[in-house]
Amino acid sequence: MFAERIDFSHEANLTINELVNRAEVLLPDTELTILRKCYDFAEKMHINHKRSSGEPYIIHPLNVAATLIKLKMDLDSIMAGLLHDTVEDCDVSPEEISKLFGQNVAQIVVGCTKISKIKFKTKEESQAENFRKMVVAMAQDLRVIIVKLADRMHNMRTLQYVSKEKQMGKAQETLDIYVPLASRLGINSVKAELEDLCLRYLHPEIYYRLAEKIAMKKRERESYIEETLNLVEEKMLEYSVVGEVTGRPKHFYSIYKKMQQRGVDFEQIQDLLAFRVLVGNITECYKVLGIIHSAFIPVPGRFKDYIAIPKVNNYQSLHTTVIGPKAERIEIQIRTFEMHEVAERGVAAHWKYKERNKTDAPGNKLKWVEELMEFNQTSTSSSEFMDAVKNDLDVGGVFIFTPTGDVKELRYGATPLDFAYAVHTEVGNKTVGAKVNGKMVPLKYRLKSGDTVEVLTSKTQTPSKDWLKICKTSRAISKIKQYLMKIERDEQKEVGENILEKALKRFDTSIKSLDKKGEFKSILDKYHYKLLEELFVNIGSNHLPIKDVLVAIPSIAFTETDELEVKEEDKEDSYYKKLAQTARKSTSNDNAVIVDGLDDIVVKMGRCCNPIPGDPITGIITRGRGITIHTIGCPRIADMEKARSLIVEWNKHYTFSHPVNIKVTTHDKPGILSKISKSINNSGINIRSAIARSMPDQKGNFVFEIEVKDYSELLKTISSIEQMEEVISVSRA
Repeated sequence: MFAERIDFSHEANLTINELVNRAEVLLPDTELTILRKCYDFAEKMHINHKRSSGEPYIIHPLNVAATLIKLKMDLDSIMAGLLHDTVEDCDVSPEEISKLFGQNVAQIVVGCTKISKIKFKTKEESQAENFRKMVVAMAQDLRVIIVKLADRMHNMRTLQYVSKEKQMGKAQETLDIYVPLASRLGINSVKAELEDLCLRYLHPEIYYRLAEKIAMKKRERESYIEETLNLVEEKMLEYSVVGEVTGRPKHFYSIYKKMQQRGVDFEQIQDLLAFRVLVGNITECYKVLGIIHSAFIPVPGRFKDYIAIPKVNNYQSLHTTVIGPKAERIEIQIRTFEMHEVAERGVAAHWKYKERNKTDAPGNKLKWVEELMEFNQTSTSSSEFMDAVKNDLDVGGVFIFTPTGDVKELRYGATPLDFAYAVHTEVGNKTVGAKVNGKMVPLKYRLKSGDTVEVLTSKTQTPSKDWLKICKTSRAISKIKQYLMKIERDEQKEVGENILEKALKRFDTSIKSLDKKGEFKSILDKYHYKLLEELFVNIGSNHLPIKDVLVAIPSIAFTETDELEVKEEDKEDSYYKKLAQTARKSTSNDNAVIVDGLDDIVVKMGRCCNPIPGDPITGIITRGRGITIHTIGCPRIADMEKARSLIVEWNKHYTFSHPVNIKVTTHDKPGILSKISKSINNSGINIRSAIARSMPDQKGNFVFEIEVKDYSELLKTISSIEQMEEVISVSRA
């Protein structure tokens, strides 16, 4: 039997009666009078509108609603399909939609409406803002994006009536945004259809050449499919397996991608045919796989088990490529009927809104939508958000194992740092290194499918701005930005509170005293701050001048002519502020640390903690001695004044080595010092000094001062020593 795709063709003569008939088949126990009411309203609103083809505009919403029925969506979605352009094109208010057809329908329609009344500088900026709005609406109700996909499907189906420039623009936008969204939602029928339509308008010469080549061999291909189907069915019957077997040519875009990836022409693509076997349960899936592999020779490296390890969009199937009749390569997919329904219709296949059970709704099961919303909070612009999401939407990725055997799917190019954040936010924030398949790797290492990753963490580690360049997934980038923003906000709050407290002292009052009297209410109301800490943050970030705050406090008679005295104790602070607030200077590769300070400031490492690149660090300003760098966990800085600390970071271009001490405890055996020294030297690490001591309990204690470039190299050295059987423990001294 030949596999039939869902037919999304444009239906020029579709009527509301036919649409209602189809809806009755899908929703047999539902009263559908409201659907006709929706149609009448939409037809009235669009009465004077025509499409580019010259057809009455109402044919478009009718076709969108028909597509939603084919995807087996609920009544609210179908109604929204009929009404989706009324708010944008007909000046209908969302309140009117809500009053006539319900809040759910209104919410979907509003989510589908473009931001058309705002003027943007560029078309790209407008597109990015519309996309951002759509994602926000999708997070509230996932049906928004499914209606948008149905809308885009019909527009792409009738794209021949617009200019070539518009064709190219719409096709590229569809390929960049809507195809990945359909893929992530698991709606493969829509994804495949949109991909072929995009190819038709972006590369028409390739599309029509493929159509011609495939049409030329139609009879030969159908004969081959029938022969293969009969053979597979006979083998299944022999082993008493009942199922449905179908075959078809792969869709055009799939063939085009193979041509691009392999750099070959159409004639050189062998696996043009795809066969599908549908059976009743998972056990039979694996039984059929065994039958297929015994009947045909499997192609090595071309088997994928998406049943044991489903894709992130819940897609499940067994994929294998075998040498079929006449030595032709064929791809065979094996899955249950239920898996096939999910594969074709994705999230729409198990929709629960008709039961009004929101806790089981697919929108609550798709964690990636929540992650998009988190990234939306930290994005500085719609374009940044759009670019990041486009990169993150592609389902194709790598499968990575945790040390306990759990699986995480990440996008291509993902790093151990992305993996750490996929495990848990706190694991990501505390990451200092990683082992892949038992070996130390840098955090920027690109992961491959099948890798087992062990994340190494430290309680004192915190994220840095450099991590944003290492990470590839929006989740990791979002979590790092959230942390950095919180740290910056906390610092601004503390600075702002100190500035205000010092200013109020000159008027013989305090924050606590004024807060008790409600004196801050007027300024909080004026700037729409909900909490007092928002006032501190804005003072500390220089967004709100301190004099504006003092003028707004009723009990303080502050005027513009008042001069705030600079007290003697503030003079000392001004020295440190001068350092902390001076613009960042670029540093040479000879400096290990970048500081916010002056060119002639001396920077040296604290001997108490010997920080190395990778350690979280802080700078302590000492008058006459410049800046000393300490690790954040160094006990020496606990009693130092906060005002004298300075934000510093490691210079990633610095290539010189740093001294660090490591302590090794071993069983006391002859030659052990030599073995440890040899292990360190084999790692390419220089030993500056070594102290060895035999203990009464038959153990040996060694302290090595070695030179390493960064924390990763230190961990690698420690790991190589730990592998020696005589070694009990290795730690940083």
